[in-house]
Amino acid sequence: MRLRFLGAAQEVTGSLLLVEVASGTIAVDCGMFQGRREESRQRNRQLPAEAIHADVAILTHSHIDHSGNLPTLVKSGFTGSIYATPATLDLCAYMLRDSARIQTGDAAYLNRKFQNDPDWIPIVPLYDETDVLQALERFVAIPYHHAFEPLPGVKATFLNSGHILGSAQLVLDISDNGHSRRLVVSGDLGRQGLPIIRDPEPPPLPVDYLVIESTYGNRLHGTVEQMHDDLERVVKDSVRRGGKLIVPAFAVGRTQEILYVLHGLFKAGRLPAIPIFIDSPLAINVTEVFRLHPECFDAETRSFLDEHGDVFSFQGVRYVRTPEESMEINRHAGPAIIISASGMAEAGRVLHHLRNHVGDERSTILIVGFMAQHTLGRRFVERRPRVKIWGLERDVRARVEVLNAFSAHADRGDLLKYVEACGAMRRVFLVHGEPDQQGPLRATLAERGVCVHVPERGDTIELE
Repeated sequence: MRLRFLGAAQEVTGSLLLVEVASGTIAVDCGMFQGRREESRQRNRQLPAEAIHADVAILTHSHIDHSGNLPTLVKSGFTGSIYATPATLDLCAYMLRDSARIQTGDAAYLNRKFQNDPDWIPIVPLYDETDVLQALERFVAIPYHHAFEPLPGVKATFLNSGHILGSAQLVLDISDNGHSRRLVVSGDLGRQGLPIIRDPEPPPLPVDYLVIESTYGNRLHGTVEQMHDDLERVVKDSVRRGGKLIVPAFAVGRTQEILYVLHGLFKAGRLPAIPIFIDSPLAINVTEVFRLHPECFDAETRSFLDEHGDVFSFQGVRYVRTPEESMEINRHAGPAIIISASGMAEAGRVLHHLRNHVGDERSTILIVGFMAQHTLGRRFVERRPRVKIWGLERDVRARVEVLNAFSAHADRGDLLKYVEACGAMRRVFLVHGEPDQQGPLRATLAERGVCVHVPERGDTIELE
């Protein structure tokens, strides 16, 4: 048995892992790489041949850095099935088509804007909606805890990872050349007590090999309760200064969590009345998917539903679908909250709002999730005085706030507890993390007697 680490190795996006056994090859995730624009275009367009020739694919969850290149994979010649949970399938039906639309729209906008620049190389989208539909035809929905056989001699099971709706850990029980081994791929792990979805569950013992994310391997988040206090403070400050509060937010998970917390704050009388614009057609569609999967909700959210009705619709919330409605937001006088995708501020409608308000000292840019290196969101986190939006440098005069308590990723403490719950293992592999986060986590695990490895992209590891 071999593992090939073809993405999210010493970096946080572009997840792609190959599991090679005697009966074939499984591609676990096929995510879009997000970073420097030209590097991203090249890496996303040129998928490794080993992945294209895999027999099957298994998707841990719908975030674009895990699912976003599945249409490219199919377009490039992949012919196998793609296994995912029912909620992940439903989310991808919207998210991948939205990805295609954004690529097409952004390419058209930039090609038109720079058409007279002799050095401009026209942008071609990775895929279109037809390619997405062809990929969706290959999806097979498998519920949590229902074992299936993606390849002869391989039993696979999805467990809840507590990260976003439908997110899963993957447990592979492999019989290969007379040996039986259990490989667990954590996917993205969530935190205990996050709003809306259930907490992550421990994998069954024994575990022989573990591939675990390490996004926050050297950081502790604020408490979940701190979410409410921090968001209350930022909203009140934004109202006091009379500006707009711009929130680049992932359409899946983060947008719904923010709405849930805002709903609770308004119900408790802790916030003044303020318009809330959800300016993301994808987030609107995703919210509908959330409503279709209450089986994924935790007890607290079900109780909130019973007491207050719809979690995601309340006074002051306006869902914005059309481009014309989006442009009207700019004409809104006075304070407002604008929640818009994409989460790392790399594409989509949020760029238009950032362009319009980044230079306004009354406004606030609120960062509520991880921002990968070289993304616009990361530049805000780093408090850059100037940023480039749509190819033009702009001064950052708006206030920037970063609330790590909203992170849907396990922090250092959560990761250490998870590894401990897996018992004695032969080897642990850290993926989906940057070196400054992986190094300290690796050192701590090694001190605890764990055989841990941090693979580089392209590494192939033989498992005994």
